[in-house]
Order: sequence, then structure tokens, then C-alpha cells
Amino acid sequence: MTILKVDDLHAYYGKSHVLHGVQFDVAEGEIVALLGRNGSGRSTTAKAIMGMVESTGQVAWKGQQIQGRKPYEIAHLGLGYVPENRDIFPRLTVHQNLMLGQKSARPRNARWSFDDMYEMFPRLKERQHTEAGVLSGGEQQMLTLCRTLMGDPDLIIIDEPTEGLAPKIVELVGEYLKTLKTRGVSVLLIEQKLTIAMAISDRTLVMGHGSIVFHGTPDSLRADAYIRKEWLEV
Repeated sequence: MTILKVDDLHAYYGKSHVLHGVQFDVAEGEIVALLGRNGSGRSTTAKAIMGMVESTGQVAWKGQQIQGRKPYEIAHLGLGYVPENRDIFPRLTVHQNLMLGQKSARPRNARWSFDDMYEMFPRLKERQHTEAGVLSGGEQQMLTLCRTLMGDPDLIIIDEPTEGLAPKIVELVGEYLKTLKTRGVSVLLIEQKLTIAMAISDRTLVMGHGSIVFHGTPDSLRADAYIRKEWLEV
């Protein structure tokens, strides 16, 4: 079942027209990778869905139009967003950061608990009473992901989660994203590293100049040398 449907999405930064009629969907429990070079419009797409930039078009969440709503309203409907800049609270501990991720009206059947987070990332458990500002980049990324999950979203939009991380941590993040899928959480993964995106995604989208220029399975993208050369390879 489709839970997110984006249609004819345009976005603007002042007079600059950044997105040009973006169209795609994400189904329940699906991992969709949004690929492309820097400046192609991937992060702007995430921000437009979350109501963080000026935009026009249609964004439907579980059949309900959310385009034009405030970011906090969209988040409360069940969309989680993990920005590229690892937006942690540096003076608060790991555990306090996770607490802030919980919604005030937390459902009894929430999918995720503190124990889940610490089991998935034992390093965070070891450092739960440490101020988040002194964590390594990889640990901060784990914390940002976990804090978003504590809000029990049905879909999580993750912007460049492996940027600047060591290969072993990248592998860990990939396993984490597959775990989300087994719990019924959909993922829109914005990523530059083709290896992880192709390994874990059900479908791939490629962006170029603010539009979707390719839509297909990882296998079909592997087979399309032209698209990879024209829109992905540096």
C-alpha cells in the first residue's frame, strides 16, 4: 500500500526554482533510495515533503494532503526526518537526546523502546550518560537515527546517513535500515554511496537538475550505464 505520494512537486529558495515537478511514491515497509549528485535536488525534496521550504504541488501522506502544513504537524502524522547535519543536542546526554525524540502522546504499542536502541547500537548504551557533543561523528549519526525512531514514525526520511563514516559504521547503518523494514517502517534514503543504496533498497530514483530522471529497481540501474554515467558518476 502506498503511504507517501509526491506529485508535481516544485520548490523554491527565494527566486531560485529548485525542484521541477518531482513525482514518486513510497509503499508501506519499502526502502526507496533517492540518488544523485550534490545539487541535484535530493535534500530539497526531503525538506519540501517535511514542509521546510517554499513549495507547490501535492504531497499525500496515507491519502491525506499535507503540502503546506507546518513541519511539526507533518512529524506528528508519522513522518520522521533525519537531516544531514546530525542535529543533536550537544549539552544533553545520549539518553536525554533519546527522550526528546518521544512524542508526548506515545502510543502503548510503540515499536521502539530505549532497550531497542541500545540493543541495536551497543556503543550508545555504553555512552548513554555521556554528553552527545563529545561523541564521534558515527556515534552522533546513530544517535540522530535513534532519536527520530523514538517518535515511532511510519516512514523515515534519512539524508546522507553514511557521509564521513568509516566503512564498518556504514555497514552497521545499512543493517539498521534493513531492521526498520522488518518492523514495517518505510525508508526514503537520500544517499551518494551507490554500494549501500543498491544493496538495501527495493527501488531506486535518480535525480538530476531538480527532476526524477530514472525510476527502477537496483538491478535495472546497474544495467543502465548511460544513467549512471550521465547522472551519478563523478
